[in-house]
Amino acid sequence: MTQGGAARRTVLGAAVLAAGGGMAGISAGSASAAQTARATDTAEAAFAADARHGGGYRDLPVPLVIGHRGACGYRPEHTLGSYQLALDLGADVVEQDLVPTKDGHLVCRHENEIGGTTDVADHAEFASRRTTKSIDGVAVTGWFTEDFTLAELKTLRAKERIPAVRQRNTLYDGRWDVPTFEEVLRWADREGKRRGKRVWLHVETKHPTYFRSLGLGLEEPLAKLLRRYGRDGRNAPLFLQSFEPSSIQRLSKLVSAPRVVLLSAAGTRPWDFEQAKDPRTVADLVKPEGLKWIAGFAQGIGPTMDLIIPRDAAGKLGTPTTLVKDAHARGLVLHPYTARNENSFLPAEYRRGTDPAAYGDAFGAFKTYFEQGIDGIFTDNADTGLLAAEAFRPGRDR
Repeated sequence: MTQGGAARRTVLGAAVLAAGGGMAGISAGSASAAQTARATDTAEAAFAADARHGGGYRDLPVPLVIGHRGACGYRPEHTLGSYQLALDLGADVVEQDLVPTKDGHLVCRHENEIGGTTDVADHAEFASRRTTKSIDGVAVTGWFTEDFTLAELKTLRAKERIPAVRQRNTLYDGRWDVPTFEEVLRWADREGKRRGKRVWLHVETKHPTYFRSLGLGLEEPLAKLLRRYGRDGRNAPLFLQSFEPSSIQRLSKLVSAPRVVLLSAAGTRPWDFEQAKDPRTVADLVKPEGLKWIAGFAQGIGPTMDLIIPRDAAGKLGTPTTLVKDAHARGLVLHPYTARNENSFLPAEYRRGTDPAAYGDAFGAFKTYFEQGIDGIFTDNADTGLLAAEAFRPGRDR
């Protein structure tokens, strides 16, 4: 009570001074406005200098902390609110996943099926659009972005995808709409000017072969937007990523921004490989020959963390693989996915208690992965990741 009372008296005292009016109040207000203007000018000048001379991805902190779908541990994923919070928490890079609308706009959703991430089911006018489709060989039932125009999609509101695990996130259901990627680019530019440095993005093309079969290719409109907003060069503050190597190869011919090939479980095959009858699996791609091939058109890989340290049948971590060493030997950076705080996502030895939604020893898990020498990590909890990463960044005590 004492501390609260003191704080309240301080606020009241400030209010009384402000209410005094007169020339003193005007002078103080003018001085404050002038200071704000100078700070804004300084930040924008710093941003302009960073845009002209800023380094490339090799100059970013290591290990890098990537806000996975923004700060989806705390806000509904792929919303401007989630992206903003990730940046405010200190994420070095903020991730977007891209899917198209019926009229060819790129929007930010983890999947093109939006029944789990928007309130589309509550819109009677769209009830007839619920359908079942085969997406990369998997039958999926719901509502799909490619069946909506952008104007229609903008009538929907975003919601938490896994409310059973992240009940507190449901507080923010309906607060934001589905952002277009162009809106995100504008947001990143505004935030960059306000902060005095470029905002880095990590942008994924989702199901590119599937969408190209519908006449909704992702790479060309993406490249067009990157050129429009000056994010197409080799030192652009942006990574391009995809689970389909052919999408990264296509993008490599359109823009020079750094590129990352995402890698799923060892026994799986990228969908474009399935379609092209390429027999290679992810297990082949993480071998030295596969990594050499990837290095011919990409600058990094984004493996699932199990490719770095496999888990046993009980969910505990096993013996690390040689993937980090092998990828670095071919000049590739590694951005594995995904680190989360909740027990349900952690290796068994880092879980605490029996509640799957409770936080476990996330710092212990981060430490183990950072000790492997990875260059960055996708995380739903940027603040946790950054605190853990500090011990591994140059000049810090471990």
